[in-house]
Amino acid sequence: MAQTVIVSFGTNQEYEFTVQDADVAGIGKDQARAWLSKEFEDLECTPSNPMGKVLVLDMILNVAKYGGEARFVQAGEWASKFAAVTAVALARPVMRVDVANFVVG
Repeated sequence: MAQTVIVSFGTNQEYEFTVQDADVAGIGKDQARAWLSKEFEDLECTPSNPMGKVLVLDMILNVAKYGGEARFVQAGEWASKFAAVTAVALARPVMRVDVANFVVG
């Protein structure tokens, strides 16, 4: 079953990725979280929670934000991997990562 991940940086700045079963084959929730966690650290993201606990939604939003819109415009390997791990982590048919408003819906 295909899933859709939309990453939005504002009006007219939306990037839609269709994630097929083959794209997420072999990626479990633990592997998805590990990839997000590594990118969170590599991109030197700032935790949203001052107590230091980083939730998966915070990781998704911050990795998209700090990864930058340019990566999504290019729709390359990194953006495809982001979409795949987001699809696995959230397990929804359609996910919208709204970077501008810092919300996932």
